[in-house]
Amino acid sequence: MKVEIWSDVMCPFCYIGKRRFEEALAKFPNADEVEITWKSFQLNPEMVTDPSISIHQYLADAKGWQLDYAKQMAAQVTEMAAGVGLTFNMDNAVVANSFNAHRFSHLATANGLGDAAEEALFKAYFTDGKNTDDIKVLTQLGVSISLKAEEIEGVLASDKYADEVKQDILEAGQIGVRGVPFFVFDRKYAVSGAQPMELFLQTLEKAKGEEF
Repeated sequence: MKVEIWSDVMCPFCYIGKRRFEEALAKFPNADEVEITWKSFQLNPEMVTDPSISIHQYLADAKGWQLDYAKQMAAQVTEMAAGVGLTFNMDNAVVANSFNAHRFSHLATANGLGDAAEEALFKAYFTDGKNTDDIKVLTQLGVSISLKAEEIEGVLASDKYADEVKQDILEAGQIGVRGVPFFVFDRKYAVSGAQPMELFLQTLEKAKGEEF
């Protein structure tokens, strides 16, 4: 069974959804038959990386919110993340365009390390307050999951995997993805959002039941 997951590094619900899906997978008897493919999506392709402003200020400006409201929303998401064992430090999150992070993820996928790369990126962004658009940061993350520093630096200094990222985003539009996370099971069923573990498990079982 193939599960494709459209996601963005800066999407808190994508990290929460990843955990809930993993919980479902742990309860799924045929988990060893599930092939997971991470797909790129950008919530804000035009975002300019700017470590000098807080993510709260960025969201307030981008969405027309009051700053206090942006902080309140972040607190609610942080509480939701804690419910699945994640630690979010939103005050430290760096405003960073995710295109290079997605290219990094494609490099990792080519080396059989796609899931490890997504986990490392999410933790770097939401927990550790790292700039996930910074080549040094991405190189450190890559080395931590067994990629070679020279290969990471070479890819990020070029435009390699840019077309793959753009293709994922184009494909998302073609199949009607409006937001992330978006999980597609064998191109038959879809789950949109960080849904409860039970729904992921039901969908896994439903897709498995229809395999030939």
